[in-house]
Amino acid sequence: MDFTADSLLSRAAHELSPRADELVDDVVRCLRRELPELWDEPDIARMTGENVDEHVRALLFGIEHDVAPRRIDPPAADAERARRLAQRGKPVTTLLRAVRLAEGLILDQVLEELPRLSADAETTNGAARKLITLATEYADRISETGVLAFQDERDRQVQWRLSVVNEASMRVGTTLDIARTAQELADLATECLADAITVDLLDAPSGHELPVLGIPVVRRVAQRSVTDGFPERTRLEASAGEPPVPLEQLHRYPDGSPQARALVTGQPSRHHPAPSTSMLLIPLCARGTTLGVAQFLRHRPDAYGDEDLLLAQEIAARAAVAVDNARRYTHARATALALQRSLLPRGTPEQSAVEVASRYLPAAAQLGVGGDWYDVIPLSGARVALVVGDVVGHGIQAAATMGRLRTAVRTLADIDLPPDELLTHLDDVVIRLSAEATAETDTDAAGDLGATCLYAVYDPVASRCTLARAGHVPPVVMTRDGTAGVLELPAGPPLGLGGLPFETVEIDLPEGSLIALCTDGLVEALDHDVEAGLARLCQALAQPSASLEASCDALLEALLPADRPYDDVALLLARTHALGDHQVATWDVDADPSEVARVRASVSEQLTAWRLEEVDFTAELVISELVTNAIRYGRPPIQLRLIHDRTLMCEVADAGSTTPHLRRARVFDEGGRGLFLVAQLAERWGTRHARRGKTVWAECALGAPEFFSEAAALEAESVPGAV
Repeated sequence: MDFTADSLLSRAAHELSPRADELVDDVVRCLRRELPELWDEPDIARMTGENVDEHVRALLFGIEHDVAPRRIDPPAADAERARRLAQRGKPVTTLLRAVRLAEGLILDQVLEELPRLSADAETTNGAARKLITLATEYADRISETGVLAFQDERDRQVQWRLSVVNEASMRVGTTLDIARTAQELADLATECLADAITVDLLDAPSGHELPVLGIPVVRRVAQRSVTDGFPERTRLEASAGEPPVPLEQLHRYPDGSPQARALVTGQPSRHHPAPSTSMLLIPLCARGTTLGVAQFLRHRPDAYGDEDLLLAQEIAARAAVAVDNARRYTHARATALALQRSLLPRGTPEQSAVEVASRYLPAAAQLGVGGDWYDVIPLSGARVALVVGDVVGHGIQAAATMGRLRTAVRTLADIDLPPDELLTHLDDVVIRLSAEATAETDTDAAGDLGATCLYAVYDPVASRCTLARAGHVPPVVMTRDGTAGVLELPAGPPLGLGGLPFETVEIDLPEGSLIALCTDGLVEALDHDVEAGLARLCQALAQPSASLEASCDALLEALLPADRPYDDVALLLARTHALGDHQVATWDVDADPSEVARVRASVSEQLTAWRLEEVDFTAELVISELVTNAIRYGRPPIQLRLIHDRTLMCEVADAGSTTPHLRRARVFDEGGRGLFLVAQLAERWGTRHARRGKTVWAECALGAPEFFSEAAALEAESVPGAV
């Protein structure tokens, strides 16, 4: 039978059509051998087998009936298979190579049929050339269609991944809270990438460094499932080989488990712990440190691919940086807060002038620790200093500056400076600190320092309070009749300006008066100014309360928002007490040495009336030395005052400005032992200056019999020839 090239080719295809199933099997075996990645996932494997069958039959039909390749419709699922390959992260070369391998096998089978049907070499060659042309055109068309579908899906996937990564940048790490950041990661992942997710972080106490890796002990900080019910999450975790772990509970991964390896190596991995369950293990790494691990679980036929792994790594990397930022912030804030609390007074010193209660609240977490402080400082003469201050700024620098200023205030208070002079010296301290900070090479520490302060001294003997402020919020005073008002004080410049004076105001504070000192964080907010806040403070302070502690709580509740305040808050409440005439005795002393004996006798009578005979000897000796010094080196008028409180306070005032100094007398010196004797017998002693004159004071402890023998020995040493 004579054939043309076209008829010969048609006859060969006709002869192969009954054996199409065998040809399909050959192509499938070849693809399984050469391209195993097409058979990794059940859905792609199924679609590949179906497409091979349809392509083989379509090509044989087109060759047999001389149909142009452009008129042969490809299988409807062909484009879908290309999109699935793109979704699974398979390279486009896999698609193209599959087409070429299938084309080669079909060509071989048809070419083998041509010599059996015709011995004419020219006809056979012509049929072979046409076959190659038809098969190549068909393969090119199928490849083009598949590549277009593949690229469209790739572009869509890239855009989707970019949108997910962009959304992760906006949604994960919105706060500096570690648990909330981890939960934001879990929420995002279950919306786009996982059916369930758990986030475990290596356990480290708040404000501490991460533990050394080796035995991974982690804390479950976040978890979420696509179903809100806990049983579904339990089923997913069980399918992943992990028992359910409640939030915030510590647990340990078994040695050698994929999770433990991920923590140790810091490398992500894919796993199939159970049929139809796929898992991604993504270590949370930031700045070279592994913080924890996130487990992405998918309970569906389409397992995680390489592209899913890359996307999970992208969003986990952003979450890890946010978690690390939160961890570092928590550490820095805990350090600053610990520093600040260590610099604040830990308790109220014992004194009788005022009853006090105090509160300190740090600002909201995003603002950092501030420089607010308060203090209660006992002074000589049963007086007490009440201090409230505020350093501008937040953070460790502000807390450290606060500590330095508080120390400076205590040092200046020890030398009994009046409030205005104390603030003047404190202003110089702030100026020096600012100059030191400006000279630092670290730009974060450079800059002007600023602070405000209110310093008040209450005298329970006179029931008077002396106050001065440096740009600080004025105090509020409530009298015994229940009326509260803002105390009008000259504002004074803030500390650190220099060259401007501070003014002092004296007011009467009868026993039972209540004075409230605070920082601006209590009375100033976004919705009202300081004046409105002070008015609210007066109203709240006027409300009856069971105690000062209860008053503090009531004021904070009335003036501050339900959550953290916008700024640090320091509050100090003080209720005044007075020392009556029965606790104070005063004598005018003439500038005559013979007065010393009379004074000693009067003191002895007063101590007997106060039933303090046990300190009679010590007190008489101390007073003798103080009065003798005032007569010898001071200027009249001279006055002696005894105050019976927690200790026996002895004060000798004169109009002179010369300050006595303690020194150790040499062996043959006839004087110079008086103040040394006072310093040995008294608990404390010192000098305070007034506008005119000075007061030398000493405090003798009550109920200390050991002073008798010590005093006698010292007096014997001070008198030449004494036994």
